[in-house]
Amino acid sequence: MIKYLTLVLALVSLNLISCTKDKAPTAVITADCPDTIKFSTQIAPMIASKCASCHDNGTSPTLNSHATISAKANDILKAIKGETQLMPQGGPALNDSLIKQFQCWINQGKQNN
Repeated sequence: MIKYLTLVLALVSLNLISCTKDKAPTAVITADCPDTIKFSTQIAPMIASKCASCHDNGTSPTLNSHATISAKANDILKAIKGETQLMPQGGPALNDSLIKQFQCWINQGKQNN
């Protein structure tokens, strides 16, 4: 009986561990970022309209996919805040709500949603 109980507990533990690893990250909702920011409907269109004219025609870095945008997200944030060279180049600076939206997307795990 003890061997059977030990085996059942081991299988249940293994199942719980494997299930937690398979779960996709969820957005972290905070008072500063009360809504989930969606890459497909908010971040990608913003990058396409404000950045792609320079960063999709051979200018490095290209910003044409979730992978490249999320990999460069912190650098992009610094640039749109004007902490480095202000982007978009030549201005005008993005409005505060777009900058906040990008910051929230980063804080929520840079989801590809």
